[in-house]
Amino acid sequence: MYDDGKRAMADDLTTSVKEELCRVEVKSQNVRIAEIAAMIRFAGELSIVANKPVLEVELEVRAAAERLRRAMMELFDIRVSLLELGATSSRKAARYLLRITDDVEMVIRRVGLVTRSGQQVRGLPPQVVSGTVDHAEAAWRGAFLASGQLGDPMRSSGLEVNCPGQETSLALVGCARRLGISAKTKESRGVEKVTIRDGQDVGALLARMGAHVTRMKWDEKRLRRETRPANNRLANFDDANLRRSARAAVTAAARVNRAMEILGDDVPDHLAEAGQLRVKYQQASLEELGRLAEPQLTKDAVAGRIRRLLSMADKRAKELGIADTHAEVTEQLLADNEA
Repeated sequence: MYDDGKRAMADDLTTSVKEELCRVEVKSQNVRIAEIAAMIRFAGELSIVANKPVLEVELEVRAAAERLRRAMMELFDIRVSLLELGATSSRKAARYLLRITDDVEMVIRRVGLVTRSGQQVRGLPPQVVSGTVDHAEAAWRGAFLASGQLGDPMRSSGLEVNCPGQETSLALVGCARRLGISAKTKESRGVEKVTIRDGQDVGALLARMGAHVTRMKWDEKRLRRETRPANNRLANFDDANLRRSARAAVTAAARVNRAMEILGDDVPDHLAEAGQLRVKYQQASLEELGRLAEPQLTKDAVAGRIRRLLSMADKRAKELGIADTHAEVTEQLLADNEA
C-alpha cells in the first residue's frame, strides 16, 4: 500500500509517462487500431440506452482521452464526445469520459472486440495477440494509457496494469513475452492485475511503448536507489556511466537520423533496418536491438551495420559538400536530453 506521499509521487510519474506516450506517432493504421482496441478493452464499458448500444471510455489523463478520440474520429469517421468529470470526495482528480452513441457496433467490430459472427472477444483481439511486435507494443501502450500505474523507482521498481478479467491479463502477459519482458498476473482485492517487478524489464517496457525520456529518468533514479548502500564515490561513478550511456544513445540516434537523410533511397535495406531500430529504441542495448531484428542478429552484426551506414553517409556528405552525420550532434541536443 502507498502512503499519501508515495501515492502522490507515483501518480505524478504515471501521468508523466502517459503524457509522453500520447506524443508517440504511429503511422500504421493496423497498429493504431491495436492501441484503440486495448484502450477500449481496459477502460471501456458497453451499455444499452434506449435500445441502442453506447460505448464509454473513462481515462485519467486528458491527453490520452484526446488521443483516443482523435484516432477513432480519423479512422472510423464517427462522432465522439469528450466530457470532463470533476473531482469528488472519493476521487481527487478529474477524469475524462469519451462517449460514442452512433455506429458503436461498427467500431467494436473494426477493432476486433467482436468476431464476424457477433461473439464477444474476452481477451485481446486475435490480430493483436498473433500480430507483429508493433502490435504487442501498441497493446501495452493502450493498456497502460487506460489503466496503468508506474511506481516511484526510488521506493519500488514496479509497473502494473489493472485488467477487466483473467483472459485480458493473460493476453497482456503474452504480449509482454513477445517483447522479451517478464510479466505476471495476480489478483488483488478482486481485481486482476498484470505486474512487472524487475527494474530492467520496467525500463525496457517503457522504451518499447515509446516513453524514452521517462525511461532514461526512471533508470537513473532506479540506479541511485540500487547504489544507495555504496559509498558516494561509487554512486557518482555509476551516475557518470549512466549519463555517458545516455549521451552515447542520443548521439547514435541523431547521427543515424542524419545518415538516412543524406542517403535517402540509396540506403541498403539491411543497413536501413539496423538504423531504424537504433532510432526507434534509443535506450536499447545492441544485444536487445539484435533480438528485435528480423531475422535476429548478434550485437556485433548490429554494430557493424550501423558503422557502415554512418561511414557511407559521411562519405556521401563529403562528396556532396554538405554537413555529415556529426553535424547533428550539438551541445543543445545533449543538454535537452539530460534535462
